[in-house]
Amino acid sequence: MAAIRTIRSTMLLLVACLLLTATAAAAGIVAVSGETIPLSGYSPTSNQVYLFLTGPNLPTNGVALNDITKRADEGHFTVVQVMGDDSWSYKWYTGNINGRLDDGTYTIWVVNGPNDRSNLRNAEYGTISVTLGKPGLSAGISGGITTASASPSCSLVIISDPADCSVVVNGEYKGKTPLTVGNLYPGAYTINVTKFGFMPYTTAVQLTDGAEATVTAYLPPERGTLMVNTTPEGAMVLLDGVVAGIAPVTLINVLPGEHNLTVTKEGYVPVQQQVSVEAGQTTPVSLALPPLSPLQAFPVRTPGLVIATLAGLSCAAVTIVRIRSWND
Repeated sequence: MAAIRTIRSTMLLLVACLLLTATAAAAGIVAVSGETIPLSGYSPTSNQVYLFLTGPNLPTNGVALNDITKRADEGHFTVVQVMGDDSWSYKWYTGNINGRLDDGTYTIWVVNGPNDRSNLRNAEYGTISVTLGKPGLSAGISGGITTASASPSCSLVIISDPADCSVVVNGEYKGKTPLTVGNLYPGAYTINVTKFGFMPYTTAVQLTDGAEATVTAYLPPERGTLMVNTTPEGAMVLLDGVVAGIAPVTLINVLPGEHNLTVTKEGYVPVQQQVSVEAGQTTPVSLALPPLSPLQAFPVRTPGLVIATLAGLSCAAVTIVRIRSWND
């Protein structure tokens, strides 16, 4: 029963442009009706999150967490402010909700706007599963992580390069690296490490009773894309002196920062330009190559040939002058 009374603080990471499906719930919470359940999360895309509840004998589109007589499809939500570090928290007192919840499994919906269950198509949202029961109910935490007989004796130590990365363990936001996550149950854990401007890192760890595992995450810089067009088309494209293709061409996996872009084409003056590439961004570049002038298009001679040619012309001129003088 002690395990049943253990309430796990569940954090949900809401990532811009990533929609969590209704079936992809975070690790479930098991609690006794009437207890206070601490909820917390991470939402970098909004200043507020809107919470509502669905489950047994509740309206299909949900109700407010703090008052189950208020329907979400009538504009009633539990609104929680997002803090400056993009985190939010809410203590849900299940014994003070203006009604009584039946024993069973409920879903808490966390949305970035005032959208009920029927209006989530264009919203970013996530879900948290909560099982409420009476004292003595025998059940385990969902996801195969633990059972009622297990004890939270494991820990994870997570370090990263670069530092100050966000860490999510089994769908729960835990904090920034370097980080130690304790009081974990034996079982399988998925660790996601992310930082803006860097490629994400994901790994899986199996913890045994009393074990401590160390995860070292290396996040390479996120790459950018260059889209190069030339007038006329068909110019050779060189990036930092290395041939990259024939325009029009899209160059992927380009390191962020300044690069030297050169385009060349026979009959045209080569063009160089410094370009700046940003991580995760596509940078379009259009370059016009001016045609060579007739003088520029004349084949280049070596100095020896030029001198020889000039010497020949001088001799011819002298010969002509001498002939004319002799005839006179």
